[in-house]
Amino acid sequence: MMDAVDLRIVRELQADGRLTNQELADRVRLSPSPCLRRVRRLEECGVISGYTALVDQAVFGLPVTVFVRIRLERHTPASVGEFEEHIRRIEHVQDCYLMSGGSDYLLRVVVEDLQAYERLVRTRIHAIPGIASIESDFAYGGIKQSTVFPQPQTQPPARGQAKG
Repeated sequence: MMDAVDLRIVRELQADGRLTNQELADRVRLSPSPCLRRVRRLEECGVISGYTALVDQAVFGLPVTVFVRIRLERHTPASVGEFEEHIRRIEHVQDCYLMSGGSDYLLRVVVEDLQAYERLVRTRIHAIPGIASIESDFAYGGIKQSTVFPQPQTQPPARGQAKG
């Protein structure tokens, strides 16, 4: 179970994953050894699943963000599995969510330009069997992107444990 100190550690690392253990310990008001033990425990139990660099997508050369809603013709285990496997192999698809409502999936796609998106749809997405519809919304600006989760109102259950 995570306590308030664990939550502070996670939030600090989400804000800056390059903190040294000493800097992190200072920020969460622990000595370095217990801080490091907590970080390792958070990694081992899966709360912290990895570390990464945040990259400016436009500077990197992928300035266009497209939100794509996909509806499948059938929802058999085989058709769903085939769709999801195809999506996992398309590197321009950054996120894919299984949805409720009018669409089955919501994708966040990043591309170089509109022509690149058209090629992606025509050559990769249309090639996936069983798609009933594709709807695209182009983001023309970003208002907020966060890498830090909000403070939970209740303590999250430990990974693999049901909340009791």
